[in-house]
Amino acid sequence: MHSYPIPIQAETIVEETIKKSRFITYIVHTVGVDAAKSVVQVIREQHPTARHHCWAFVAGAPNDSQQLGFSDDGEPSGTAGKPMLAQLMGSGLGEVTAVVVRYYGGVMLGTGGLVKAYGGGVQLALKQVERQIKIPKNAYWLQCQYGQLAEIERIVQRYQGELLDTHFTEHVTVNIALPESLLAECNEALSQFSRGELHLQQQ
Repeated sequence: MHSYPIPIQAETIVEETIKKSRFITYIVHTVGVDAAKSVVQVIREQHPTARHHCWAFVAGAPNDSQQLGFSDDGEPSGTAGKPMLAQLMGSGLGEVTAVVVRYYGGVMLGTGGLVKAYGGGVQLALKQVERQIKIPKNAYWLQCQYGQLAEIERIVQRYQGELLDTHFTEHVTVNIALPESLLAECNEALSQFSRGELHLQQQ
C-alpha cells in the first residue's frame, strides 16, 4: 500500500455562472464509497430546486478502481460525471468527492459546453484544495504488562503509529495501526525495550 495525497480541508466550494446557468462545485474529503454517496445526498438536500446534481468520486486510494463512481444525473450521457471523474483522477488525490450543482438558466450549452462546464468547475475547485500525504496503516496487536504500556505508546508514536484500543485483563492487549514500511524498525525498538519479549503481530 503506497502513500497518496488527500484533501486537508473538509470542503472546498467554487461557484461560476456560465450562459445564465449557475454551477456550484463542491470538493469534499470522503473516506469510502458510503461516505461519498452520503455527501452527494446531503448536497442534493441543500439544493432541492437545482436541475442537476452531478457527481464523481475517488473514495479510496487513487489506484483503487473498486472505489470510483460518477453520475450525469440527467445531463446527456458522458457530459458531466465522466469529465468530473477525469479531473479527480488526473489530480492524483484519493478520498475525494466532487459534486456540481446546476441551476439551469434557460440557455443550452451543448455537449462540448457541458463537458467544459462540469470538468472545468472541478478543475478550478481542485486548484484551491490543500493536500496532505496519507500513509496507509496496517492493524497489529501485542500483549504486554501494565507497566510497559506508556513506553510502548511512545515507541509506536515514534514510528508514525497509533494505539487504536486497549483491553485490560490479567495482561494488556493493545491494538495498533502502523505503516507497514516501519514495522521492522518498530519491532526492533519494542524488542530492545522488552529484552526480546514484545513484538507486533498482524491481525
